[in-house]
Amino acid sequence: AGGRVLRATATDSVPLPGLKVVLHRVGRLEQGPIDSALTDAAGRFHFGFLADTAAIYLVSARHAGIVYFGPPVHTNPIRPDTAITLAVADTSSDAPVNFDARHIVVSAPAADGTRSVVEVVILHTDGPLTRVGRDSTQPVWAERIPAAAVGLTAGEGDLAPEAIGRLGDSVVVRAPISTGEKQIVIQYTIPAGVPRLDYHFDAPVPLVNLMVEEPGATVDGGLTQQADAERIQRRPFRRWQGRVPAGGVVSIRLPRPRQVARWALRGLIALVLLGLAVGALRVFRAPVAARVPPPSPDALLNTLARLDATYDGREAEVPPDEWARYLDERARLKAALTDALAARRSAT
Repeated sequence: AGGRVLRATATDSVPLPGLKVVLHRVGRLEQGPIDSALTDAAGRFHFGFLADTAAIYLVSARHAGIVYFGPPVHTNPIRPDTAITLAVADTSSDAPVNFDARHIVVSAPAADGTRSVVEVVILHTDGPLTRVGRDSTQPVWAERIPAAAVGLTAGEGDLAPEAIGRLGDSVVVRAPISTGEKQIVIQYTIPAGVPRLDYHFDAPVPLVNLMVEEPGATVDGGLTQQADAERIQRRPFRRWQGRVPAGGVVSIRLPRPRQVARWALRGLIALVLLGLAVGALRVFRAPVAARVPPPSPDALLNTLARLDATYDGREAEVPPDEWARYLDERARLKAALTDALAARRSAT
């Protein structure tokens, strides 16, 4: 009931005949591949199926060892059938990856004197190639963070969290980075007693947005302090902003920590993302505190699909503890997706 036959056709700018395209379904009770097809001589593919409007459908294809996903298929019965473009690319270790923006949020010290830092990094890859590492030992992309930082973890962005890690004084990405805009969310801790944080920029960044909670902190390095302040969970953050050239250094001098109430890191991460409007990031405007909904079903589905593409069929070759972490993360994402789908149905 409520379903319809939906037909999706896609053509890449350079036709790729014989490419296997897979149709995925994610719903409350079941998920996984439901059909596959090979592209014809013109690079087109076609699926005909009865669409469940409570589920999400996605197409994917593997090319040059990398899995690519198209946008979610529309299943609204009042909309016409949708043509989907599924773009795949050849790979290169020299494909440029540029900064669009780097947002850094430094909280006041917790009761034990440690400070929490959240970064939201916006990258952009131009051109027709997907960026890969030179070999299996080399990261695909890296940026430097303060050497004193400990406990780096990745949040939910456009790259799978398990593909993001640390190497020396840098956060690194070990997964391919395809064309277009990518958002990376990381968090780390500054131990108690660290008097200064130095951010070294090996590449130019058009927009650096720095927010610091402590009134006594000072900032050097060419950023301009903004007259307005951001408020996150009723806490005021002073804000500095500007462009940083390659080779630039932004330094934050921190006051001696005081005993304050413990900062909830998870709440900080969520509220920072709420305060950074995606549209403002793309046009390089000053961030405006905004409340946006939690991760959408589409975003959760993309994260889940990337995770499955990384581990599907590899249980025998993956260490047991890593496989267990994969299953736990998959279950968490699936539960979040189920809640998001239920919220979507309630809203409609």
